[in-house]
Amino acid sequence: MTTSTTTPRTLHVRGVVLPEGEHRDLWIRNGAVTYEPVMNAETVGSGWILPGLVDLHCHVGLDSGGAVPDDVAEEQAIADREAGTLLIRDAGSPADTRWVDGRDDLPRIIRAGRHIARTRRYLRNYGWEIEPEELVAYVEQEARRGDGWVKLVGDWIDREKGDLGPCWPREALEAAIARAHELGARVTAHVFGEEALPDLIGAGIDGIEHGTGLSDDLIALMAERGVSMVPTLVNIANFPSFAEQGAAKFPAYAAHMRALHERRYETVRSAYEAGVPVFAGTDAGGYLPHGLIAREVLELTAAGIPAPDAVAAASWKARAYLLGGSGRLDEGVVADLCVYAADPRVEPATLLEPARIILRGHVVR
Repeated sequence: MTTSTTTPRTLHVRGVVLPEGEHRDLWIRNGAVTYEPVMNAETVGSGWILPGLVDLHCHVGLDSGGAVPDDVAEEQAIADREAGTLLIRDAGSPADTRWVDGRDDLPRIIRAGRHIARTRRYLRNYGWEIEPEELVAYVEQEARRGDGWVKLVGDWIDREKGDLGPCWPREALEAAIARAHELGARVTAHVFGEEALPDLIGAGIDGIEHGTGLSDDLIALMAERGVSMVPTLVNIANFPSFAEQGAAKFPAYAAHMRALHERRYETVRSAYEAGVPVFAGTDAGGYLPHGLIAREVLELTAAGIPAPDAVAAASWKARAYLLGGSGRLDEGVVADLCVYAADPRVEPATLLEPARIILRGHVVR
């Protein structure tokens, strides 16, 4: 691996700046966006100019067996970058990827530390496996290690009941989430089924990952409290195969997973229509390849989210959610942007083929 220390060139891009939709000339000087003309800048592209894409549920440094070597993590990060993903919320990983922070040619990562799971209730080698009385201490630990996020495993298959079941009692969740908030961290949770959701949302969770078991009442409560949802529909597409793998031993679980899959689009559409902040995330890492963010946007549109809002969920709105500010290509912001041949708000499939990618003022594609 190498560390890039080159000074960004002075660049010029012309076209339609999104989401405003204005025809403008945009310059990049010292790695930042400016709309003031810069003499002798190199013109590097034209088209529809979009703030760099965001994957709000990604796992750099992780594969199906657990943590991977740094060179493999680098390949994962490059695959995301080549798809236009320039900002990642790493939703749990046992790998130490802090070395990525020294690379101006790789996406920025906002980390949630390592998954916090119940003993023998999650994938091996992924998370800390603990009991409820330890939850506050581990949330405090990961809040200090992460970048303002903590990731809980809210439910998983309960072998005694043969189906998905909650991992944590309400009182443990309330204490742990309150402690995370005291430390300035937000908390999100993996949840496939229905049973874990009332306690998680009631305890003050900030985000729900997957959320396939959400009911209309809980969706309304999420909207009222501003709790986000990251559906990871490209991963939910695998529920039938998960069901098949577990059918012989856990038939109730298999039937449950198939039912959750069948209503996935309806659930996401209901959340969006109720005003829940819905964001794009792929769940890459684990069992999925990296670089799928455009396909996730297409899945959001298949669920019934209008294309402009589906694109926003993977671009400026997601940036604002993670980093604050407007998330847009305002004067003086870091120059993370992608250029496309067509308007992705009208033709979201154009996200599959970025014409130009600029990361921190560097042309990387």
